[in-house]
Amino acid sequence: MQQHWFITGVSGGLGLAMALEAAKRGHKVVGTLRKAEQIAEFEANFPQLFKGILLDVRQKNKMEEAVNEAIAFMDSIDVLVNNAGYGLIGAVEELTEAEIRDQMEVNFFGALFLSQLVLPEMRQNRKGHIFNISSIAGVNGAAGLALYNASKFALEGFSEGLMLETRPLDIRVTIVEPGPFRTAWAGGGLVHAAKQLNDYEPLTRLLRERLERVNGKQAGDPEKAARLICDVALSEEAPLRLLLGAPGYQVVEAKYKRQTEEYQKWKDKGLATDFPEGL
Repeated sequence: MQQHWFITGVSGGLGLAMALEAAKRGHKVVGTLRKAEQIAEFEANFPQLFKGILLDVRQKNKMEEAVNEAIAFMDSIDVLVNNAGYGLIGAVEELTEAEIRDQMEVNFFGALFLSQLVLPEMRQNRKGHIFNISSIAGVNGAAGLALYNASKFALEGFSEGLMLETRPLDIRVTIVEPGPFRTAWAGGGLVHAAKQLNDYEPLTRLLRERLERVNGKQAGDPEKAARLICDVALSEEAPLRLLLGAPGYQVVEAKYKRQTEEYQKWKDKGLATDFPEGL
């Protein structure tokens, strides 16, 4: 069965890998790009199945036109992948309002507003699948990445609520949580806070050095991830959360272990805050 995919951020990395894998399976794909010169290169991969659209997900006023253009090319949107995003390095105190708002606009609000625009047609057709590309950073916080964490935590909460709203309508929602993958995220895709304070420098320097050291050597294979995501798009039992890669599992399992232990440690005191009559 041919599916119609709409994927944001297909210039490279996981976005391009998903587009290529979907097309190899015979699906049509509309992908968004931020530079006009990237469109022809993207479409050349599968001229009959690919269409590139110029869209920056920060530009909400251009989203409806992009969705309409996608539907005109494919007749419908069966799968929406909110993939566009980037990482922001900087301690919270160092970040400017502009840096903070831009991180949330791209990583969270872009996915939210695009989902709103695609949902009416999915609801009418009583079918569809929305993939929101999160990260292990949407589960586990890290020093120097607090705003990136915030954007992904927000995406996860939004996705979980959306799943409960759309499940009765046969619209599925899956949160994809990659660990370290060999994409440009840890290299040219990173944005660094303009201001740097001496007190936070050891933390942010350690983070930058670690990311530089692993860039291009990450365990995760984007092509294998793309194949799994395409499989999930055809599955009747699609998961709400799809955690990818051994490092991701290590980080998330350790996080939940710490969290459970902390809850248990404070459980008696937490329970004691109820009124005596309870619920």
